Amino acid sequence: MISSFRVSAALAIASTLPTAICFTSQAFHAPSLQWQLRASVVDDFTFQRSLLEAQLANSNSKAAPVAEHIVTSVNGSSPSSSNSNNNNIATQNSILRVAASTDRGQYASSSQKDQVSDMISSLEANYTPKEDSSTTTIIPSSLSGTWELLYSNTQLFRSSPFFLAGRSTCKTPEQAAQYNWFCEMHRAALAISTIGVVSQIITSEGKIVNEFNVKVGAIPFLSDFTPFRYSGGLPLTIDGSIVSSADATPTSATEWELFMDTVEIKGSNIPILRNILDADSVALKSRGLSKVLEDNIDAYDVPKPILRTTFVDEGMRIVRDEDDNVFVYGKVSDSQDPTDYANVMADLGIASLLEGFNDAVTKIYL
Repeated sequence: MISSFRVSAALAIASTLPTAICFTSQAFHAPSLQWQLRASVVDDFTFQRSLLEAQLANSNSKAAPVAEHIVTSVNGSSPSSSNSNNNNIATQNSILRVAASTDRGQYASSSQKDQVSDMISSLEANYTPKEDSSTTTIIPSSLSGTWELLYSNTQLFRSSPFFLAGRSTCKTPEQAAQYNWFCEMHRAALAISTIGVVSQIITSEGKIVNEFNVKVGAIPFLSDFTPFRYSGGLPLTIDGSIVSSADATPTSATEWELFMDTVEIKGSNIPILRNILDADSVALKSRGLSKVLEDNIDAYDVPKPILRTTFVDEGMRIVRDEDDNVFVYGKVSDSQDPTDYANVMADLGIASLLEGFNDAVTKIYL
């Protein structure tokens, strides 16, 4: 009974927040529009450009700076300093090629996933943790900073501490299978949305903040609702970021224990709703909920998932969850500050649309 409650509670909580950004647009969209909208907005995100640059760099015999940054060895040596480093370079670039061509693994075939799995296992087999990662009291300096998710063999949102904690409530293989199925159906239900940059900010004080950017078409294709034919709608989108935070406590040289904290929706460009979402009272404070469950259900344990770092150098980091799902990150900066969404305008992108129209067509300047 209690086990069923755990799974039901986890699924109920996990199913609500990621949907909040998309609910407004789904009320206006027909299912037939989903893939057209996904195609119309996917090129806007910087992760695609970065990954494609890395892919092109690999094909350049002179080794472009982008590739060199991503594959710099853990001890700071140059890429040509050893055969081992050269092998790592080739392996990492091969992973990046698949990541770039499959949108971080979302559209990877089974054979592609198998190939990447073998390449990741090769990197992991030759990896030895740095000395400063042997401590169990602080986050190693090599891991702090801002990282972007480059590849995963599962749903991208499962890199979030929120979904890792949801999975941790499952105690049996049957419950884990139910949770996996839920995650698959959750992504299918939100197919109308496009996943943008997925960032993970790690602080030296032991805090992890995941930022999951989402974009959804805001105006329907009118031919689905009117008797006359029209090939498209307006290029307006609903944007937002699902931000989840957790405390990370190193328990060994390679493992962290996560303690889920809050989940918020930041940077929404929906008028009026933006003000509501920015209020602190709207944030899901999971520790308060866990405390209620722990006080009232004897068999309830606060979920604290384990995240394993299986490979890291100055540019790439590979982690695995308790199901051995893999997440490959690329380091983009040493910044430990979460994104400031204050400058995101709550106008559904109308201002930028009008500005672009004026620059390209009317050319009226004051």
